[in-house]
Amino acid sequence: MKVVRSLVQAFNQRDLAAMTEWFAPEVEWVPGGPAAVEQPIYRGRDEVTNGFTATWETWEVFRAEESEIRDLGDSVVWLGRTRLRGHVELDQEFAIHFQLRGGKIVRFRGFLKWQEALEAAGLQE
Repeated sequence: MKVVRSLVQAFNQRDLAAMTEWFAPEVEWVPGGPAAVEQPIYRGRDEVTNGFTATWETWEVFRAEESEIRDLGDSVVWLGRTRLRGHVELDQEFAIHFQLRGGKIVRFRGFLKWQEALEAAGLQE
């Protein structure tokens, strides 16, 4: 869970260098909702960091606030809210399913609904 919390903290500070430390070289990011700016999936550290740069250029404010986190061993489900401001303002439920290997993030996918992330992680609620 430390990996995920550190990544979210770095994201909120727009600190790409700190975020990249947690990415495996083969990392994949599947954005959810308003973060899907350029493409549906980003592969590798360069594409992922470029995707975050594009997201931050689109949104003047983009913050993630944790409500709950579930450690499932080789994956983590982060549940919270995102607050965005750009041409419009949004405050919405958001979730991310992270897959980890060797203490690094190998894949993460955003969801607009908590239930969708929980189901993707194999949890029924």
